[in-house]
Amino acid sequence: MRIKNIISLVLVLVLISLSLIGCRQEAKLEDQVQETIVEEDRVNEAVTKEPTADEYGIVIDEDTVTFVDGRGGEIRLNKKPERPIVLFASFVDIWVRNGGELVGMVEPSNDYYFPGTEDVETLGKQGSISLEKVISLEPDLVVLSSNSSKHLDMIPALEANNIPVMALDYKFKEDYYKISKIFAAINDRMDLYEQDTQMVKDKIDEIMDMVPTDKEVKVLIIMATSNSIGANNSETTIGEMFKDLGTINIADGSNEKLSSKNFSLETILEEDPDFIFVQTMGSDMEAIEERLVNDVKSNPAWSTLSAVKNDRYIVLDSKLYTYKANHRYAEAYENLAKILYPEVFK
Repeated sequence: MRIKNIISLVLVLVLISLSLIGCRQEAKLEDQVQETIVEEDRVNEAVTKEPTADEYGIVIDEDTVTFVDGRGGEIRLNKKPERPIVLFASFVDIWVRNGGELVGMVEPSNDYYFPGTEDVETLGKQGSISLEKVISLEPDLVVLSSNSSKHLDMIPALEANNIPVMALDYKFKEDYYKISKIFAAINDRMDLYEQDTQMVKDKIDEIMDMVPTDKEVKVLIIMATSNSIGANNSETTIGEMFKDLGTINIADGSNEKLSSKNFSLETILEEDPDFIFVQTMGSDMEAIEERLVNDVKSNPAWSTLSAVKNDRYIVLDSKLYTYKANHRYAEAYENLAKILYPEVFK
């Protein structure tokens, strides 16, 4: 009887041991299976994960850049074009500063020079580009302005010749940031974007943060050419700068009495701005000044304005405030801030 009990006990112990071994092996096998599943999920995620769009809607992957251009449609362009052409003056500078080379470009004006483009073939002035010459250069990318009807008219012929095109809208500082990033991405030189445009953006943000919020500064922005006098509201490139700097633009609430087509001295006298800034367009400054005298300054009421009496009538540098400021954008903001708030910006 005792022997049977001993044998039974031994058998029970053996069965328990075998059961424990089996459980450990099963648990180990389950762990291995789970690790395999996790690893497969990680690999699949890496393979299927698509690049996401940034704040400007730009998607950058290994070989292409995708974004919505000025025509409103999404386009995808290959990186590192070998024969690019840029036909809008403000874009040439941005393209070159973001690592791009050119086989052709718009002819620069007398007072607007693009460093590093001395050997690039010019294809005509801004309003008279030679389409035939553009096509003859066999470009693999043409950059245009979506704000130019003449540029847009060229697109069907370019696309008919299988030439990739991007048409871009450039009016405000956010457009500059976006265009710079697109160009840097296409040229595979995001390092240049970071050390140039990103620094400009950070500086402008810093300036805007320093603008006093307890002051109301009224401004008039005159647009003067040799043929006409008008005013700029806040929905213009220069108008945005003054808006960002906390000023009140008297053209905004003038019911079009102050606009690109209308210039009401009566409205100006009623508003009596603290500052008057003059944006000029054209190379003949004598003719522009003559137009200002004939249309504005010769009126006796002009000298009664506070801005005139307090020596706050300022003619702006056209390279910063008529042409697009581009990499000098922060400088343009800072110069205005120093004039408007000398006690803050020294």
